Amino acid sequence: MVPSRLVLFISAAVIQAATSSAYGCGAQHNGTLNWTEALAMAEAFTVKLTLEEKIQMVTGNSSANSCIGNIAPVPRLGFGGICLVDGPSAINRADGVSVYPSGITSAATWDKKLIYRRGFALGVESKGYGAHVLLGPSTNPMGRHALGGRNWEGFGPDPYLAGLAMESSIHGMQDADVQSCSKHYIANEQETQRSNDPDPFGNPVLGISSNVDDRTLHELYLWPFANAVRAGTASIMCSYNRVNQTYACENEYLMKDILRDELGFKGYVVSDWFATHSTAESINAGLDVEMPGPVPSRPESPSFFGKKIDAAMKEGLISENRLDEMVRNVMAPYYYLGQDTPDYPTVDPAGRFGMVATEIGIPQAMAAGMLPKDVDFPRGRNNRRNHAKLIREMGSAGTVLLKNVDNTLPIKAPKVIGVFGNDAADLTQGFHRRTAQSSDVNTGTMVIGGGSGSARLPYVIAPLEAIKARARETDTEVLYITDNKVLAANDFHGVYPPPEICFVFQQTFASESFDRTDFELDGNSTQVIKNVANFCANTVVITHSGGVNTMPWADHPKIGAILAAHYPGQETGNSIVDLLWGDVAPSGRLPYTIPREAEDAGPPIVNLTYPLPSPDAYQADFIEGQLLNYRHYDALEIDPLYEFGFGLTYTTFAVDEVVSAAHVGNSSLSARPDAQKETSPGGNPDLWEEVVVVSAKISNTGDRAAHAVPQLYLSFPASVLKGTPVKVLRGFEKILLEADAETAVEFSLMRRDVSYWDTGLRDWVIPKGEFTFRVGFSSMDLPAETTFAVLE
Repeated sequence: MVPSRLVLFISAAVIQAATSSAYGCGAQHNGTLNWTEALAMAEAFTVKLTLEEKIQMVTGNSSANSCIGNIAPVPRLGFGGICLVDGPSAINRADGVSVYPSGITSAATWDKKLIYRRGFALGVESKGYGAHVLLGPSTNPMGRHALGGRNWEGFGPDPYLAGLAMESSIHGMQDADVQSCSKHYIANEQETQRSNDPDPFGNPVLGISSNVDDRTLHELYLWPFANAVRAGTASIMCSYNRVNQTYACENEYLMKDILRDELGFKGYVVSDWFATHSTAESINAGLDVEMPGPVPSRPESPSFFGKKIDAAMKEGLISENRLDEMVRNVMAPYYYLGQDTPDYPTVDPAGRFGMVATEIGIPQAMAAGMLPKDVDFPRGRNNRRNHAKLIREMGSAGTVLLKNVDNTLPIKAPKVIGVFGNDAADLTQGFHRRTAQSSDVNTGTMVIGGGSGSARLPYVIAPLEAIKARARETDTEVLYITDNKVLAANDFHGVYPPPEICFVFQQTFASESFDRTDFELDGNSTQVIKNVANFCANTVVITHSGGVNTMPWADHPKIGAILAAHYPGQETGNSIVDLLWGDVAPSGRLPYTIPREAEDAGPPIVNLTYPLPSPDAYQADFIEGQLLNYRHYDALEIDPLYEFGFGLTYTTFAVDEVVSAAHVGNSSLSARPDAQKETSPGGNPDLWEEVVVVSAKISNTGDRAAHAVPQLYLSFPASVLKGTPVKVLRGFEKILLEADAETAVEFSLMRRDVSYWDTGLRDWVIPKGEFTFRVGFSSMDLPAETTFAVLE
């Protein structure tokens, strides 16, 4: 979405409405209908609408309220409208809500139950706010480009891990009665020229085209969306970019042939904001809702729905049957989740003021006459409940211990601690400054990225604050410098006595609307880290980043430990202190690969640093196919710094070298799913049947309890076509093991897991020959293996 678009909607009418709206909040009520009943209610509602009302139901409304998108009410039928809010990690710009760990942090937990709990908590807070749709979870971008500005919002570059994270998130959100909106469909892999933005001279330039073959599309970028559809996602957001030369939001192959016919999607497709480029073409291709609809202050971005639908229908370009279908698609999830009940909360009016404060500023709005001088500012509803505990737990669980020489961590009761770096301290520019952080290196700790996925923090526990609080318990002295400019100048005046251990906190800012330009941490961090390590005999580096960074300082002899803490949300300081002091053993694992050199990281952003003059110049050819991230390193035999799936903890684990594989049920499998079976959400139901189980034994060989994350990778038989990855993730579990304990782990594989997409047959096919199944603790640490022929 457009991160600064809200300023375009603010007007005096918005403010006046904010001061007079009703304020209501009801108890949680789970939907009790089945889908057939919900669809029947949607049909009964649709037949009562006038043509004008039907068009209104599929055209966004940017009227004054606390939502980023709206479907307008139909008062005569008792329909109060639908409120859509950003974003994947919090309700953007709202007051009284929590800011959760980001998608990439969630993926780093490798914990399906924890991801479900995050989704449920987000749903609870969204419902309490009065929202019907939370615009998330996100799985595209997946991270084809390691510098992608929005990679932090999603679950990383592996489709299997991302798919299960999507499924867990959606179940959590919708169990709390809030519609999920899975995004961005599809192959939306860079921010640079993501849409039809003009060049610097005002000349029109088309949005980038992601040119991807059908096998790569199915086995990589579509894979997590199939999980999302199977989980029952209420809606799917089509993306800004073109796919194979056609804009995603008017691409019939993507929206009808794949999403409806192949995957059996039952909900509605909504455009990303201003991502619609036509009327009849988009509607007939499968787009159900245009957002944000008409925005008077954006004449350069006109609505293609609204009155234009009426005109197209009069020309015979759109049928009323199709319009009716669009309305039913919108309303069925609304009824299915029980959002029509009288006790569903109304929208929190305070959200409007959060938008004004964020996009304009309260003093500026008053000076412009947009706010009366004597306005009574309402407090936002406090929907946070006890969610801080979950955020703290997840922040720790999503932190990856990359290095720990001679058990540097957990710390051993030091009397003097040094804390250094711009990422250690509290925020210096308020709780919602999403743009300044990229240019000013001293804005405080980084807990979330920028753009529509960002959020207004209710508070933040900065690392320095949490460290000082913990140090007071043992009368430990804490010395600190949080100005990177001072540290880069190697100025440690006043730091006395010499710290016994030093924590260096550094960051990378990533945001919607632009891509990162290099792999190193921001703010001259490399120099800062080297200076601190040279000053302090025992140094620990903690990074807060939205994804991949090179670490040219990783092998410095005085750096004893490295922690990648990602974007952990509002409890960031408490989350990291729990790990540093050893209250919690690290359990995060990398959901991506960290390269030794930037050039090892895979495809670059297309035309990142300079505009191209030709209207159709932005072409992203996905010639690497499925060889994304660790698959790329495997194929080219590149040795990374830290591999996908890697992570240390405060104990050690082992896997028994004896691994077994067996069929589940009938061993007489057909190579293809039964084409006679009716498509259900997620595709042919045969794709989701368990066909193979792989068993392994895991043991804790250390002296304390911790979580192990055993991982299963498979290699397809040699008969599979060129371009098949060397190995792919097909199973993982997160298990707590006491010291000296062992346990058996089973990985269940479904038909889809052992199939490839045959572009000629347009079907999933299990290949003949022997598969190799490997079990271990990362993509490069797989000591146990066995071979097995799935087809007998």
